[in-house]
Parts: sequence; structure tokens; C-alpha cells
Amino acid sequence: MLCHVAISFHPQGARTMARLVLLRHGESQWNLENRFTGWVDVPLTPRGIQEAKNAGDKLRGFTFDRAFTSVLARANETLRLALEGIGQSNLPVVKDKALNERMYGELQGLNKAETAKKYGEAQVKIWRRSYDIPPPGGESLKDTAERVLPYYEQTIKPYLLKGETILIAAHGNSLRALTMELEQLSREQVLELNIPTGAPVLYELDETGKVVSHRYL
Repeated sequence: MLCHVAISFHPQGARTMARLVLLRHGESQWNLENRFTGWVDVPLTPRGIQEAKNAGDKLRGFTFDRAFTSVLARANETLRLALEGIGQSNLPVVKDKALNERMYGELQGLNKAETAKKYGEAQVKIWRRSYDIPPPGGESLKDTAERVLPYYEQTIKPYLLKGETILIAAHGNSLRALTMELEQLSREQVLELNIPTGAPVLYELDETGKVVSHRYL
């Protein structure tokens, strides 16, 4: 699981391995309202905007070669604000729905507490936290991983194998799916993983793409 690991980190020094930074978008309006968001486009809250700017502060000293994000506005805006903060507003950015949040189907837009009252807490917990049981009309984490991981392997990883420094701004579940692969987490471990909004995570990878260290910035 994600943990704080002591590593030698010299952002301005010679680069000996690839670096990958994962950034979950800042707080959105529906995060604040405790709603299932999924693929619905909702804006960042003022707090979310500040989280994105704070992420930029934490990324000072990095020079990214390129960035990837979903097609959803909350991730796009988080990435824009973070890059603006480090003076890389002109960085090449690729947007792809493969990095979108997990699609919650019929639950999208519903308040989580009210949904628990309607369907029962046990059922909602299964939909939210099981690995392969989707909500009605939506995706499970397994379904999400089946679009995120091929995209990572085919589109993003080749740049890392060249030693590039990459930033991915995405969502709680799309990043959980990727973290599961990067850290080789079990299904049980990934279900306990919570990625905070606006908190960059740095991975350093060897020449084969294997993670050798990671930590929150």
C-alpha cells in the first residue's frame, strides 16, 4: 500500500530512472456533497482549486516531459492549475476517457448516505468496495482496471521506459487501479486503499518499468 518511504530525491539533479507522479483531482462539488460522481462533469470547489494549486507547489523542481489526464473537467482543471504553478502550462497533455473515474451507473448523482438508506449499507458497501461487483449499470473496480491498465501499458509506459518524467492527473478509482498494478497489491489490499484529493504521489521506476520507490510529496 501507499506509504512514506525514505528515498534520495534530487529533482534538479541527474536523472537516473523514470519518474511517475500520480495526482488525484482536487475536491469536486459532488465530493463535497457526498454524491456518487463517476462520469458526470462537476467543477472543483474552492477548496479543490486550492488543493490543485498546493499540488503545484509540491511539484516545484520537477520538469515533466508530458502529462496525461481523463476527459473530465475536474481532472483537467487540477492538471492545468498544477502545471501553471510550476511554469509548465505548455506541456504536452493527452486526454483520454480510459483514465476516467469509475462509472457508477444508476448511482451517479445520488447522495451516498441516502443511497445506503435506500439499498442498505451492506449492499452499498459491496458496490463501493468489492473488486468485481458493479453497481447497477456501472463499473466495478475490475472493469475500471481493464481500461486503465492497457492504456497505461500501451500509451504511457513506453515513455517511462525511455526515462521520461510523467504526470497523470486522474481520479480516485482509476488511480487505485493503476496503483494496484504498480505496487502489486492484492484485491484485498486495494480495497483498503484511499487516495486523497490533490496529494501527488511520486514513483521512481527502473529501466524495466518496475517501481523501486514511492512516496507522497
